[in-house]
Parts: sequence; structure tokens; C-alpha cells
Amino acid sequence: MTSTKTPTRLRQLADRLDTDGAFRVMLWVFGATLLVYATIPVINAFLPGESIKDYKVWFDTGQHVLRGEPIYPGPFRKFPFMYPPSCALFLAPLSLLGRTGIIVALVLMNAAAWPACILLSVRLATGDWKRQHLLLYIIPSGIISVYAWSNFHLGQPSLVLLALVLGGFVALQRRWQITAGALIAFAAAIKAFPVLASIYLIYRRNWTAAAALVVTLALLLIVLPTPFRGLQQAREDLRLWTHGMLFKYDETGMAQRPGRSNSWKNQSIFGVANRLLRHIEYDFQFGPHTLVYTNVADLSFRTVNRILVAAALLSGLAYVVAIPKQGRRTSETDALEFACLLLLILMFTPLAFDYLFAFLLFPFTVIVQRWLAGGSRRLLIFAVIAMLLLATSIPLQRPAQALGNAFFAAALLFIALALELVAIKRREVSDLAPP
Repeated sequence: MTSTKTPTRLRQLADRLDTDGAFRVMLWVFGATLLVYATIPVINAFLPGESIKDYKVWFDTGQHVLRGEPIYPGPFRKFPFMYPPSCALFLAPLSLLGRTGIIVALVLMNAAAWPACILLSVRLATGDWKRQHLLLYIIPSGIISVYAWSNFHLGQPSLVLLALVLGGFVALQRRWQITAGALIAFAAAIKAFPVLASIYLIYRRNWTAAAALVVTLALLLIVLPTPFRGLQQAREDLRLWTHGMLFKYDETGMAQRPGRSNSWKNQSIFGVANRLLRHIEYDFQFGPHTLVYTNVADLSFRTVNRILVAAALLSGLAYVVAIPKQGRRTSETDALEFACLLLLILMFTPLAFDYLFAFLLFPFTVIVQRWLAGGSRRLLIFAVIAMLLLATSIPLQRPAQALGNAFFAAALLFIALALELVAIKRREVSDLAPP
């Protein structure tokens, strides 16, 4: 499909919206949204019978660390806390604030992380810190607002992780490789999956950043806990977590989520592939219930894993083919390259529940920027289809997510942005060709 400019009238309408007054209104609305999102979890802590969701786990885990108690139970018991031991150490001082205090502290972190993600996304998409078009701030956050709410409501750190990873991307552009590696390592020390970015660092030969990531992780996982937990206990914490989370994957599911990891809630390629290609129920529940299925085939577990490996290799190859050589990189291609990388990480993390799709903020920011700059109609069509897929969760949450609506939306965005990179390559070749 050939590239066509953004329709003049539509662009003119967008430009008329981009005024200082409208920008101030947007800031007030966003501030009010943050206030509501941050206040409700705190209020729930005072209401009898109201669950405080994962905030209770964070408080209890911090208290276990302070009392020198085990963070993880034995290998045959479910982990109440499933994040790396370094994350538990971060929670220890916050738990001194009490149950309500830790909720306040964590919602404030999310409240700071969301605008940080917006500013970093706009900076990466445009290459400039200056105030940009109003729609760059409104549309992406509007699309992911429900996922942002899930982070506040449940107490999840996805917005914090995204801010750290985006900060790492900005640092890479500025050639601050140690900072880049350290920021990504901090994200991985909170929740492991951002460590997948290390593959990219190695491929791009950002050796200093990759080394900084490894060293920082070692410091956070072993050195930092040792004065508080002792070397033996720190090593045992890491061993239990590694065996219980990273190396636990079989027919029933993965990590500490057997059953649930294959349920409609998991939008990673692992959950979607197992639901669609194996005869396993998608609405996992304890106790008597009606079994429901979405599989279109009944393959063996081994066959599904071969398909997963093939999908990973094919996606990685497509990414390598799409991104430019080191000497031809620009801020424009970097934005597309980083957005594709983020989508790959999102799709291939083993457990991707809905709150994790706040990561779509950056890819949608890149798409809006390219639309404003007169990008291809193809990109707009793919983006609209992806948004419609995400929206199917509103009327048909369980069936839509059982079919992998969020995963396939991310996959469509990856394809669209990768094709944009290929189009830029072709344009450069055409420009270099003799008349």
C-alpha cells in the first residue's frame, strides 16, 4: 500500500485543537484523572470488606524482609509474592509506613510514573523535549487509560517499569550506556521480563550497556540483600525464586500460575498459543464450574512449544531485517525501532495480564506522531484495527481475551511499525538511486 498524506481537513482540525488553552485544559483533566486514580485505592483501605488487592502482598512481603522471614515458601507451595527478591527488598522500607502508608507511597509512584512515561514517549517519538502537538499527549494515554487504572487499582508497577525502560532508551540515544543498562536492570529487578531488552543491547553491540545491566542486576539481587538477609539467605531467596518462577513451565502452565497462565487473562504468546492450539479450558477456576474452550486445534504440548520457538525466531528475524544498520539510524527510525522492541517484549513475556498493556502508550505515541507527520494510510488502518481489537474487551471481556485480542493487537502494531521501518529503507534506496 502506498504512502498517502494525512487528509488536509483532518490535519487542519487537529491543528486547530492544538492551542495553549486546550493544552491547559488537558493538564487539568489529566491531573483530575490522576487524583481519582490515586485516591480510590487509598479510600478502599479504610472501607470494611474492601480488598486492597496486591497492596496487601507488597506490605506483607516488606514485613517478612524486615523480620528476617522467608520471602518464598518451599518448592511445592504457591508463592504469595512472585517478583524477584530485590523487589522484596525495595518494599521493606515502604512497609514501615503501614498498610495505608504503603498504598499511598505506591500510588504516588504510579502517579509520577504515568506523566514520566508520556514525556519520555513524546521525546522518543519526536526527538525533542519541547512541548509537542496536543494529540501526542491525549490519544495514547486515552487508549491505555483503562490499563493505567488497573495498575493503580491492583497496585501493579507496569507504569514504573515503562518509565525506567523508556528512560533507558533515551539514555541509549544520548550514549549514556551505563545509565541505560542500569535503568533497564532496575526495571528487571522489580519484575523480571524487561531483562529481555538485553538481547537487543547485545545485537546492537551496546556492550557497555549490556555489562552495566548484568552488573547492576548482580548488585541488586545478591550484593544489596546480603547486609540485610545474609549471603546464604540471599542466595537461597534467589534460588527459590529462579526455580519457582523462571524454570517452571509444563502442560499445566508456568511459574506460580498453573491454570491461570493459560487462562483468558494471560495475553502473552505463551497463554494465547496454549489456549488456541491445545484443548485446555480458558476460564480456569477452583471448584465446580462449566468448562469452556477456544482451541482451534488439539496439538501436543511439545508441538505448541515448537511453534512458539518458530514464532520467536520469525519475529526476531523480521525485526532484524526491518531495523536499519547502525550508520543509518536517525531519531525517526529509533522511535520505530524502540516501539517494535517494546512490543516484542510485551508479546513474549510469559505472563502478560491486562495491566501490562499500559506499555502500549509508547507505540501509540509513535503512531500518532507519524500520522501527524503525514505517515502511511496503512499504519493508520493497522492502528485502528488494533484499537478495535482492544475495545472488544468492553462488551466481551472473557471471550475476546480468551481469543487473544490484546496479543493480536500488539502483533498488528508490531507488523505495522516494522513495515514503516522497511518503507523508510526503501525510500532511502530510492533517493540514492541515480535519476
